[in-house]
Amino acid sequence: MARVEIYTKFLCSYCFRAKRLLDDKGAAYEEHDITMGGDRRAEMIQRANGRTTVPQIFIDGRHIGGSDDLAALDRDGKLDPLLGA
Repeated sequence: MARVEIYTKFLCSYCFRAKRLLDDKGAAYEEHDITMGGDRRAEMIQRANGRTTVPQIFIDGRHIGGSDDLAALDRDGKLDPLLGA
């Protein structure tokens, strides 16, 4: 199974949507809560090429983007192969 990381904030509806899709796929993920900012937020911005919105999702170190990007991959049939499903 692929290593999935997701940067989130408290009460973020897009974060909930992305996590629900990953849960539906049976994908385990490591969640980084950046609600309070700090080092994790700076790390996310660097890894996401300057993007500051959440969620930011990475699969095996590859930047996927946000919730809409994740859903588009699923619609196009490209998410399952990335997840190793």
